[in-house]
Amino acid sequence: MISLSPDELTAVLLSLKVAAWATACSLPLGIAIAWVLARCRFPGMLLLNSLVHLPLVMPPVVTGYLLLLSFGRRGPIGAFLEAHFGLVFSFRWTGAALACAIMGFPLMVRAIRLAIEAVDRRLEQAAGTLGASPLWVFATVTLPLSLPGVIAGAVLCFAKALGEFGATITFVSNIPGETQTIPSAIYSYTQTPSGDAGAIRLTAIAIAISLLALAASELLARKVGQRTGSGS
Repeated sequence: MISLSPDELTAVLLSLKVAAWATACSLPLGIAIAWVLARCRFPGMLLLNSLVHLPLVMPPVVTGYLLLLSFGRRGPIGAFLEAHFGLVFSFRWTGAALACAIMGFPLMVRAIRLAIEAVDRRLEQAAGTLGASPLWVFATVTLPLSLPGVIAGAVLCFAKALGEFGATITFVSNIPGETQTIPSAIYSYTQTPSGDAGAIRLTAIAIAISLLALAASELLARKVGQRTGSGS
């Protein structure tokens, strides 16, 4: 078995915490944006789609720097949140979760959007003719049928959050016990003489967690697909 030092265990637990919060907090907005992109047509659709996917094509360091300018203690949003709600993002684990959520958001939205687009619109229209409101149609028809895609999107976001490095280290630095996640800890080990053993341990842990998450997602998606009739 792999024996982790206290600092390494802290980094692993913090990574799981950050990835879980990043995924959970971005999921409702991701579902809403995916539905808008899949079902609505409006003049600003191209702009919205571009903004959603911008973190994928922009260097992660740029994303982190923009977060620092906006959500730092001297930034307009960060100063407002700290003054009125006592919420601080810069150089805190909450900032790491925010950075990871932004970096994983495009992958989540893409997967959910494709799942919603695959739902037969005639089923939604039939529910509408029976008097169901658009919100009720979404909750009882669209969302259940697209649930495997929602699960896939959540897992993609979680995996991206687990491995995010550039935006995180730029925005919240690499503070042991506070913002040092698995990628940051591995980076620190690579800069330290005789740090190969620690880097290998954390790499193995990261691979194991990712494989477990993907396997669990596949099993859950199949189970949901069989219940809704969309599985193979």
